[in-house]
Amino acid sequence: LQVGMGSALETLCGQAVGAGQVDMLGVYIQRSWIICGATALALAPTYVFTAPILRALHQPTAISAVAGRYTRLVVPQLFAYAANFPLQKFFQAQSKVWAMTFISGAGLALHIALNYLFVTRLGHGLFGAAMIGNVTWWIIIVAQFAYLVSGCFPEAWKGFSVLAFNNLTAFVKLSLASAVMLCLELWYYSAVLILVGLLKNAQLQVDVMSVCINYQLWTLMVAIGFNAAVSVRVSNELGANRPKAAKFSMIIAVLTSAAIGAVFLAVFLIWRTELPRFFSDNDRVVGGAAKLGYLLAASIFLNSIQPVLSGVAIGAGWQTLVAFINIVCYYLFGIPLGVLFGFKLKLGALGIWVGMSIGTLLQTAILIIICFRAKWENQAMLAEERIKKWGGSSETLPAATTTATNNIIDQ
Repeated sequence: LQVGMGSALETLCGQAVGAGQVDMLGVYIQRSWIICGATALALAPTYVFTAPILRALHQPTAISAVAGRYTRLVVPQLFAYAANFPLQKFFQAQSKVWAMTFISGAGLALHIALNYLFVTRLGHGLFGAAMIGNVTWWIIIVAQFAYLVSGCFPEAWKGFSVLAFNNLTAFVKLSLASAVMLCLELWYYSAVLILVGLLKNAQLQVDVMSVCINYQLWTLMVAIGFNAAVSVRVSNELGANRPKAAKFSMIIAVLTSAAIGAVFLAVFLIWRTELPRFFSDNDRVVGGAAKLGYLLAASIFLNSIQPVLSGVAIGAGWQTLVAFINIVCYYLFGIPLGVLFGFKLKLGALGIWVGMSIGTLLQTAILIIICFRAKWENQAMLAEERIKKWGGSSETLPAATTTATNNIIDQ
């Protein structure tokens, strides 16, 4: 939710930078902070009451209890996300990523060192891990904010402004569209673990699936990098009224990410029986994860392409359209098929993943068609309209996020 609520900045900041209206970025990020902060406040009760929520979803009692203890401890991280994601989008829109990379890398190194000391050596366990996460997240936020106000962005950041409170309703609409689009994607994978938790021998099945999803998330980080890059590039080019360059950027990003995905696919096919041992020394867990190796490799390849297409959608402002596509592909096809294969046909975790992979494949195919058949000249015109209205004194959100499909795709 926080990533999604902050993703409105990818569209607005990216297109504003392309059009040369950098002075609006400071106002945009402050609006996003307000909205993401309110979102964090609204989400805090779900962290406090995680255990009963999971029990209501029929998850194992032991797992629910541990998860509940952990989430109560990491509530401060929820508010760190509210500050972090708008900062990330602000820097990314201006292609200022190296300083952010250094800050994140230093934060990660500190996080690993503190975890080793307090969790592994001193034995503080779950409490230690949660507290260290809180500390390192907020160190990263302080460092990023210091970079923001350091004078490196004289045009984009001119201090806090009351303009941030103007027309928040329209900003919320675009933020919500972005959040719904991304949440429908990310929650789809959470649904896998929830469904697996309903199988017989749930503890083993959840362990096996957790190993596979961890590897999928590791490789997904590469695709998410391309997601951010292509979102910035497409939004910049559309804002600068260069539709052909926007389409070319999309094609290059998709092909490059697909090539990297093919390498990952080969690696996981070759070492599918050995890689699970990095996460577990339980032979049953390792064996179960190895059996899912072929499907994991295929999913990793597919998920090397899909996030890039989502990045194109964010850069162009198609969030609402993609949200509807996600509902149909993921929740009307993928999950029902996963339930059918996993429970009715008794294929277990394998069947659940097969069904949900079909949903991902369908969604990816539709997004490919939309991206390659889009009227990019029209998208550049919509970006110009959006910039004029959001940059003017009487801002109203243009209909870009609710544009009908026939205004995007060639008939």
